[in-house]
Amino acid sequence: MNVNKAIIVGNVTAAPQLRNTPSGQAVTTFSVATNRVWKDKSGAKQEQVEFHNVVAWGRTAEIASQFLLKGSMVYVEGRLQTRSWTDKQNVAHRTTEIICERLQLGPRPGGGGSPAPVGPRQGGAAPAAPADQPPAEDIPVVDIEDDIKAEDLPF
Repeated sequence: MNVNKAIIVGNVTAAPQLRNTPSGQAVTTFSVATNRVWKDKSGAKQEQVEFHNVVAWGRTAEIASQFLLKGSMVYVEGRLQTRSWTDKQNVAHRTTEIICERLQLGPRPGGGGSPAPVGPRQGGAAPAAPADQPPAEDIPVVDIEDDIKAEDLPF
């Protein structure tokens, strides 16, 4: 059995670049920085940063280009793919990228706290209550006075 899976959680390093292929399919490229922090033998804090190139296709590409900003935290799940090409000066190049199969937006940069929206709200939900008032919801109250018997359960 073979597995090619990459999972990273980090910060977007620059605004994603959205392009379309000649056939019209959306493709977005962006870079994500991840940090590794540890203490060395002397107890001094060490930090190492890795930069990952990510490629998203289709609807995922459109969402990434619309909602990701420089500094945004993002969860990317995908597979590693290596590409090779030769430039005009006949120099060979090689790069390894994460082909994004799943994307989850993190909190907004600048301390917004809540995750960035993924799309329009469904079902016409009521607007949020002001911060000084609890949300107006009809929460049923369950009051169990008697012991529950297994034969009373509906399943």
